Amino acid sequence: MPFEPGRSGNPAGGPVGSRHRQQLNGEFIAALLRDFRHGGPKAIERVRRTQPAAYLKILALLVPREHKVQHSNPIKDLTDEQLEAMIEYIKTSLEAQAGGPVKVIEGITEPTTVPATALPVLEPPKRKPNRLTMEVDTAIGPQERKPRKRVPSPAST
Repeated sequence: MPFEPGRSGNPAGGPVGSRHRQQLNGEFIAALLRDFRHGGPKAIERVRRTQPAAYLKILALLVPREHKVQHSNPIKDLTDEQLEAMIEYIKTSLEAQAGGPVKVIEGITEPTTVPATALPVLEPPKRKPNRLTMEVDTAIGPQERKPRKRVPSPAST
């Protein structure tokens, strides 16, 4: 169902003034850029020296609030032939950089396991008493304290 020439698929059209807002945004950004080129670096330096808290707040606002990092291992998805081709490519590029043949160490990996008895048994760290609760005793009088229940660690069982 094609549209008639000159008509969009939205019969109500765009929001009123949207084109004007886009033009205004462009002009505003251009004016900011001109002003920044005129005195921006000096103003930034002055704020950094006279108002370090405001300067740091501006820097913090420039940093994205959330940065999602996804770990991927593209080598895991390669076939054996692709890996061998990559190894050959690396060997030839190393030889070209060194100006001659390069010694490459060949080896195989063998999985190993560590016996559970070889691992050290770690005791939980001793905690100092909370100073705030000790100070409360002097303000409202001494209070009876119940000892905390300790959960045995899996390593000690």
